[in-house]
Amino acid sequence: MTDFSKVELLAPAGSYEAFEAAIGAGADAVYLGGPDFGARAYAKNFTQEELVRAIRTAHIHGKKLYLTVNTLLKNRELKERLYDSLKEVYEEGLDAVIVQDMGVLRFIRNTFPELPIHASTQMTVTGPEGMKFLESLGVTRVVPARELSLKELSDMHKASPVEIETFIHGALCYSFSGQCLMSSILGGRSGNRGRCAQPCRLPYQTGEPGGRFSKEKENCPLSLKDICTLDILPEILEAGVMSLKIEGRMKQPEYTAAVTGIYRKYLDILKENRASYKVDENDRKFLLDAFNRGGSCQGYYKQHNGPDMVAFHNHKKTSVISVKTFPMKKKIRGSLILYPESPAIFQVSCGAAEAVVSMGEVQYAKEHPMEEARIRQQMEKLGNTEFVWETLDIEMSGQIFVPVKVLNELRRTALGQLEEELLKKYKRKAEKKPVYACDRGLEEWKSLKQKHTLERPLLYASCETKEQAEILWNSPDLAGLYLPFDIMKEFMLQDRYREKELYLSLPRITRGAMPEEYLKEASQWISMGMRGFLVHDLEGYGMLRKAGFQKHCVADASLYTWNDEACAFWREEEILRNTMPMELNEKELLHRDSRDSECIIYGYLPLMISAQCVRKNSGRCDGQEKTMVLRDRYDKEFTSSCFCHPWKTGTTKGREYCYNIIYNSIPYGLLRESSKVKKLGAASLRLAFTLESEKETEKILKEFAGVYLRGQAASAREFTKGHFKRGAE
Repeated sequence: MTDFSKVELLAPAGSYEAFEAAIGAGADAVYLGGPDFGARAYAKNFTQEELVRAIRTAHIHGKKLYLTVNTLLKNRELKERLYDSLKEVYEEGLDAVIVQDMGVLRFIRNTFPELPIHASTQMTVTGPEGMKFLESLGVTRVVPARELSLKELSDMHKASPVEIETFIHGALCYSFSGQCLMSSILGGRSGNRGRCAQPCRLPYQTGEPGGRFSKEKENCPLSLKDICTLDILPEILEAGVMSLKIEGRMKQPEYTAAVTGIYRKYLDILKENRASYKVDENDRKFLLDAFNRGGSCQGYYKQHNGPDMVAFHNHKKTSVISVKTFPMKKKIRGSLILYPESPAIFQVSCGAAEAVVSMGEVQYAKEHPMEEARIRQQMEKLGNTEFVWETLDIEMSGQIFVPVKVLNELRRTALGQLEEELLKKYKRKAEKKPVYACDRGLEEWKSLKQKHTLERPLLYASCETKEQAEILWNSPDLAGLYLPFDIMKEFMLQDRYREKELYLSLPRITRGAMPEEYLKEASQWISMGMRGFLVHDLEGYGMLRKAGFQKHCVADASLYTWNDEACAFWREEEILRNTMPMELNEKELLHRDSRDSECIIYGYLPLMISAQCVRKNSGRCDGQEKTMVLRDRYDKEFTSSCFCHPWKTGTTKGREYCYNIIYNSIPYGLLRESSKVKKLGAASLRLAFTLESEKETEKILKEFAGVYLRGQAASAREFTKGHFKRGAE
């Protein structure tokens, strides 16, 4: 049975005014970004001074404040700025920090051990095993992927005591959060750095491969409606969600107050009587008037995907909403005692907290005695403090005089002491120095890397089709292959594991239970000689870790390792190797610990991975793993591939947890950069095949092997270099 009294309403704040609006409208907690590392870089955000002030204000009112550090950090940022950014707010009593980066998580856990860590939705947590893995790391709350159903959330809640926080209102991303490179690759503004340019909101024509495109040029097939969950709040809470999160750090304080106020109203109704819960149509309309994109939807809680969740345009509809925002004030009680030839004594209290101050000396009035009304007027001046008088008693005798300066100082000192008394339970002491990962072996590796260039690197390849796999298998230049389940099954039956390293590639997005056949076969293959697994997300890794296979895992680039702390984290997990990030440039990669890393040197980069389906939303869903093409305003074409049966066992129910991958229009390739790539010091290199035909696969493999393994001249073939030269904002 859900205890509605423990449910938290969590509101956004992109400015101090929005913070005050959220608290005043009834939020139990507020999340916001400081001057560094937040996933809304274009919000106004908070100065360090405002951030400290907000923490103190929240705690005075019995509220909580969470700081977003939910971006990926480069080495220099983590080592030179993160400690200083967090030290003051940690000591002030920050209630939690929201993180995406495993290196940041590791650093905070070691350096600020008393600071609760919340796993951002940017971590793409999609199930109980990923959640339990994070629990083992000390994470106290998880914000799962927004694509999860009520049943999936319920299963997670039953599997772990970690708190669950989900979005209940606001914008939806088309891609799984944390799995989108579209803004980054196309425009250099990374969503993993809080700088998304929202290319999903732009128009695209859709069509079949080689066929005609839709004539509607203003169609926006990737632009989702906003989410509104007023009607299903009870079901969300009964699934085990304890923190209800409103999206909107980029919006105005009036919007924050309006949305927070409405959800506060309905949470209070639930606390009073679950049976009487009913949404007023006027409230539903009020939220739509505040902001919407072609209406609203209930998100993924009760449906997997569908065209009714898509706005198909990017017209934002807003109305002028009349919402007054009032800063919340804490009621206090006071008592002032004034007797001649004695100190002035002032006592103030708030709940159990109390401050008593005595100061100066009350004098007999020689000419003009001070009246009580004059004294009260002076003492009731609370200005910009967080307090408001509930009662103020004044006890005085005779004709007295007290300098106004003394009264002011008495009031300020007492209120300051009361504030400190209220806040002292939140204070902490930080480590004097940051605690970084053990650098054992790092300097030696860097020294060797500077002296030697890898002349003949280990070359691996991943693929999606049987035709690609056969071409790759026949090449003596490849040390190993990453294969889907159906192809791996055939290769293992043919004993091909004796001649090349074979790795089983898990689904890009892992949801639901791993099919029994999958784990049974994989276990047998490992015992026969299969080397391991290519893992793309935390849920997949959690499943394999639970089965005892973590030492056989290769972490793909989607399990981000931007900094040495993240590399050290995965090294401590004892996995085989990680994959170099796709958003760091050459210089940044040179300063990254890559001794356990694999570098992708070719492939169509996945720009988005989505539970939505371009094919289905165009009215063509047939459950077959086909493709659609998106054409943008510059006539660039992006292939959207359907993964209707992600596990590839041939035994799973189709479309239950299917997903789409939208690939870049041209492939990524570091053909002419081979000498620079070899200097990065990676343990191995990878060619990633997805959309290529049999002939294209053969040609590309021959070119890259010739350049990287035999020193041949590179061709003039067109590739995108991604971020290898320019980097990401």
